[in-house]
Amino acid sequence: MTPANGERPRAVNPTTEHGRAGLTQERALRTRAQILGAAAHAFATKGFPAVTVLDVAQLAGMTKGAVYFHYPNKEALARAVADEFYQTLNNLTDDVARQNLHPLDAVTQLLTRTAIAFRDDLVIQAGARLQIERSLIATDLPTPYIGYTRTITDWLTQATHTPNNTTPTNSTTPNPHTTTLDPHTTARVLISAFFGAQHISWILTNRTDITQRVQEILTTILPTTPPTT
Repeated sequence: MTPANGERPRAVNPTTEHGRAGLTQERALRTRAQILGAAAHAFATKGFPAVTVLDVAQLAGMTKGAVYFHYPNKEALARAVADEFYQTLNNLTDDVARQNLHPLDAVTQLLTRTAIAFRDDLVIQAGARLQIERSLIATDLPTPYIGYTRTITDWLTQATHTPNNTTPTNSTTPNPHTTTLDPHTTARVLISAFFGAQHISWILTNRTDITQRVQEILTTILPTTPPTT
């Protein structure tokens, strides 16, 4: 039916509209990533109590209103950065698991790569600081250490069941002493030593010596630890 003004309504191209929606969503994702990067930088360098939404907006190169459009408050920003922190750790774990290493090699690789992330990655640095300051943040943050400890425990358990005359694909670690491990105790000690070392390294050297400290932990605690490359 033709409208009273004599003009026919413009036909909507579903493909065009879908494309516009996709571009809008893509821009929103880019904006959120930009905000999260700015928030991680702010939290890592200043700590949650000292950071304001204006700080994040200025670092992101946008207005406070643009930040509030995506995140309603500073607590929501902290939660989003903490979630990204744990997702990054999960991605590291998955990448190491895909390499089909000997279990002790996998533990070594994960802790070494996590140490490098603590040294170089602002999201990891921010997530660690937010966990320290969690009592000052009026929102629930994920419980730290649980998943990471479970992964290390699983790999150490696998090491105790690896036959001494069997070397899995890509392994550089010999097996003779793996059956002497207590997986749960060793995992707890490793995790405590690792996260303690990263904190000490942060305070004393801004994490410049973290990989050396972690290598010392690995060679002291694990029965056989290959040198890192």
